[in-house]
Amino acid sequence: MARQEKPEDSSEEPSRTAGACVLVILAGAVTAVVFAASPTVGVLALWAVGAGLLWRTARRRMSDSSATPPPQEDRPSCDECAGHELVSITPLEGQKGMLIYTTAVPDRPNHTHIHIAGEVNAP
Repeated sequence: MARQEKPEDSSEEPSRTAGACVLVILAGAVTAVVFAASPTVGVLALWAVGAGLLWRTARRRMSDSSATPPPQEDRPSCDECAGHELVSITPLEGQKGMLIYTTAVPDRPNHTHIHIAGEVNAP
């Protein structure tokens, strides 16, 4: 006779997907009951739940890991930028660590100078 292997007792926790499926089914059942009682109350309840979820999402703080670092007070040393008044510092999209420096020229009121440079304090 062949030996049969006994399956090991696994004490695995149920998956998150299974829990999410159960919650979706319960929410669907509650929604069906509310709509069966009164379609008007069902529509108002769905609007209220949607507004609550939207408010919760808007109030949630974003992590700082994806935020652009604040611009440094130092500016790049450029002969053309000497004596200019700093107007704005903007991160360059698509190029990490690159900044766009916009300066106003003192003797030309309707002219701005743009300087694109890497972070000043970068190694």
